[in-house]
Amino acid sequence: MTHERKLSVPVDLIRTVAIVAVIMLHATNDATSFNPEAPFEVWRWWIVNIYQSISRLGVPLFAMLSGALLLQPAKLGESLGNFFKKRWARIGLPFLFWGATYFVWDFCANPETFTSSSIIQGILTGPYFHFWYLYMLIGLYLFTPILRIMVAHANRKLIKYFLIVWLLGAIIVPLPGLFGAYHLDSNIFIIPLWVGYFVLGLYCLKVQVHRSTLFTFLLLGLTLTAVGTYFMAANFGGTLTYFFHDYFSPTMILASVALYMLLNTFQTASIQIETCHPKVNWLLRKISENTLPLYLLHVMIIESLQRGYFGFTLSSNTMNSIIEVPLISVVTLFICLAVIIPMKKIPGVNRIIG
Repeated sequence: MTHERKLSVPVDLIRTVAIVAVIMLHATNDATSFNPEAPFEVWRWWIVNIYQSISRLGVPLFAMLSGALLLQPAKLGESLGNFFKKRWARIGLPFLFWGATYFVWDFCANPETFTSSSIIQGILTGPYFHFWYLYMLIGLYLFTPILRIMVAHANRKLIKYFLIVWLLGAIIVPLPGLFGAYHLDSNIFIIPLWVGYFVLGLYCLKVQVHRSTLFTFLLLGLTLTAVGTYFMAANFGGTLTYFFHDYFSPTMILASVALYMLLNTFQTASIQIETCHPKVNWLLRKISENTLPLYLLHVMIIESLQRGYFGFTLSSNTMNSIIEVPLISVVTLFICLAVIIPMKKIPGVNRIIG
């Protein structure tokens, strides 16, 4: 990958879209479950289903962007010590700070019992549900030095083979168990699932597809995800309901890759925004610079809004979900920025919160 191509990746745009999507996903957490006997509830469920189908693209975007930035062949010479030192500086202290903060939040705001067992389990799997992303990042970081060697020395055909094996594992392995009593041993395709998105992030930078085609694939993937989820909910229910919402379902992979590549076509437009719309560019830059603390703080803000801790309540029980989900997402984003930006001006706090 050329130096010019590396610099042209619209990092701020992709990060902003990704974090807004993640916030919107968690804003739907208080939605009601699907009840096929209640038409109004079905309508509300459809609204949330569509929002979730769109917002689940956020984490794959983050994974692909991380791959594009960390797997560049130019970084092959970086030592293991320097690499992990940088990763620790990036997520180590924020993980400890926000982890402790959410332990306190969990025991104060939720009916959780403070025990040594809950603390140990919280450390092992994350003190709150959204911390899974940091554990996934750690796993990708452990693979990165090996993947850099593969990407730097493998030709396009070999990388394509790697991605095909990953896709087969992600898409084919669950299908027998989904439609029958049989299952396929997942050990056949052993590539860790998030590694595929990681490598795709770099690979897709050299794939040229017309913008209109990418937009069509994006709409197709989102439509199939929403309709497929309704089909699964109406006919199977239980854990199978959200099969198509899984990050590795065929429809989600299609939509995620299409959106990632589509955002990469707006490189010229991002330069125009920088010169003609400085306020928009400033906002994109601030969001991009603070995606980690935004990710870690936003759940606390959403739950505060939904429970009325700010003196007013924003939830699906107080307003229509069509309005509530985007409204609480926008309000959460700006409250988080209003908290994070001033905090980062305090000496030493910048490294702690991310």
